[in-house]
Amino acid sequence: MIPAVVVAVVLGLLAIAVVLSVVRVVRGPSAGDSAVAGDLIFFAFIGVVAVFGLMFSIDAVIDVILIAAVLGFLSILSLARLLQGVQR
Repeated sequence: MIPAVVVAVVLGLLAIAVVLSVVRVVRGPSAGDSAVAGDLIFFAFIGVVAVFGLMFSIDAVIDVILIAAVLGFLSILSLARLLQGVQR
């Protein structure tokens, strides 16, 4: 079991990271900045799921987190290739 203070601090830090990332998505000077900020938002969401999974002792959360992390990594790779264009 995780103490409630730790959960509150972690969720607060993740919320700050999401807010700053949303600002970067809106104000990002390039598509790459917005893509990286969107990726950070996605992984912050995975962090929130992990915290709730640990808080409620749900065993299947680890599998969900692993699959989501792999999908997020592959999506950012494909987005980087798309932003790069035809060049290799």
